[in-house]
Amino acid sequence: MEPAPTDDLPRPSVGVDEWVFAAWSSDASVGVVSGHRLLGSTAWYWAAVAEAGHPVLHLTEWEIRVRADPFVVKAPEMWAEHHCVAPWQQWSIGNEAHASAFDDPAEALGRGYGTPTPIATDLEWYAIGGVTATDGGYEQVGVVHGEIELLGRPNIELVEVPARRWRRWTTASELAPIELPEVVAHAGLRAAFAFPDGSVSDWVLVADGWRSRRTGVTPGR
Repeated sequence: MEPAPTDDLPRPSVGVDEWVFAAWSSDASVGVVSGHRLLGSTAWYWAAVAEAGHPVLHLTEWEIRVRADPFVVKAPEMWAEHHCVAPWQQWSIGNEAHASAFDDPAEALGRGYGTPTPIATDLEWYAIGGVTATDGGYEQVGVVHGEIELLGRPNIELVEVPARRWRRWTTASELAPIELPEVVAHAGLRAAFAFPDGSVSDWVLVADGWRSRRTGVTPGR
């Protein structure tokens, strides 16, 4: 079945419902990832901000109660939102929380005890093309505008930077991580997540966007 704009909205009848957004600067000095997954009455939320010369800021919550508006995510000392302004056209992406700062991004795949660091994200995602169907959903290219407020260092301002998003769902109880082209021994910025189901999403940033880091390669930033 061909995707429709209404597919951007939650699908109550499925087992897993997911939205993932990513953006990056054209020189690959800044990268952002933000994801949200509904699993019945609970939800996962994950986000990362990577900037050259600074620790990666990492934010995850794996046991969130789904609210009446499932796009609003609240947990202790954290608020986040993926708001569909117009299906297939525009999304608002925001959060206010204490992220964990990691000097080594690989720490996020372990116990994940970084330095608590305040962060506030206010981004707008705009489509610049139609959606492309994928297994279990679709993806779309776009641009992002907005600001990421940080403590103790300059804020990050993004002005029409390249972006991509993925919309996926399944009637099964599990959904594998997004498949991206792999890179080997790449020293770009990195955003890594270890999910509660045992799966891992380990991304590195190259000039034209995020890629998957091949398992077994020595960690790099």
